[in-house]
Amino acid sequence: MSHFRPVALQHASRLLNHGPTILITSQHPHTQRRNVMAAAWSTPVEFTPPRVAIVVDKSAWSRELIESSGAFGVCVPAAAFADLTYAVGNTSGRERDKFEEYRIQAISGPELGVPLLEESCVAWLECRLLPATEAQQSYDTLFGEVVAAAADSRVFYDGRWHFSAENRALHTLHHLGGGQFVTVANSFSANLPEAHQ
Repeated sequence: MSHFRPVALQHASRLLNHGPTILITSQHPHTQRRNVMAAAWSTPVEFTPPRVAIVVDKSAWSRELIESSGAFGVCVPAAAFADLTYAVGNTSGRERDKFEEYRIQAISGPELGVPLLEESCVAWLECRLLPATEAQQSYDTLFGEVVAAAADSRVFYDGRWHFSAENRALHTLHHLGGGQFVTVANSFSANLPEAHQ
């Protein structure tokens, strides 16, 4: 007996997209006004140089800021900040200053000056927007080259994440849709030959 059931196509992306929820930061190039938005659709696309793709709707104020400044931040929120992540993902920064309203602390990125979050996050990537592609207009997909990155050494070291019961508040958030998040519950290692570990 199969346990598989059809999934509505509007939910099909959720089958693959249970990677970490991210916060995308941006800043106006002239007024320096900052914004932060939550996003579930992001992915690495190249190792060297490191490049990422994020999806930001054409109508979003963040998109306007990213395209005018040529830069953005990708910040990975910690489980302890699920409420903040939900809040910034459900309000527009066009009319309000989310940094002020939610008392979000930010540092200035070392290469491009993008606002980056360390107090509420476990990692960040500072990215330079790559030239526009067909995907940018057709599918709202922006590509960025990572020019700087950092992570909380309590959960990311030796080139990988280390989640345990002792550091649950620092686990990454994973969006399931409809305002629901989960964290990494258990970890395991595949039984691989030593050369692949």
